[in-house]
Amino acid sequence: MFRMWGKIWKNNHLLQNTVICITDYSLSRTAMVFQALDNICYEFDLSKPIWLDVNISEFQRTAKTRFTQDCFIEQISFDFLEIQIIEE
Repeated sequence: MFRMWGKIWKNNHLLQNTVICITDYSLSRTAMVFQALDNICYEFDLSKPIWLDVNISEFQRTAKTRFTQDCFIEQISFDFLEIQIIEE
């Protein structure tokens, strides 16, 4: 089972979090990551963030990244959205 943890942080406080599980193994790992991020954004009622080069390299190294205001087109009311793969 593929599981991704999504967390919204503001002033070093966790405001919201969710775990998304994907069991469709016909998808590639990249497709599962994008699907889980879409589900997290839907659950938090957010627009989808833009993957910057920093996000891509950090996610490839640690399976975890943070999306700050620079990654969103709309204004956000928190410091960052953090995603982390917790199970593959």
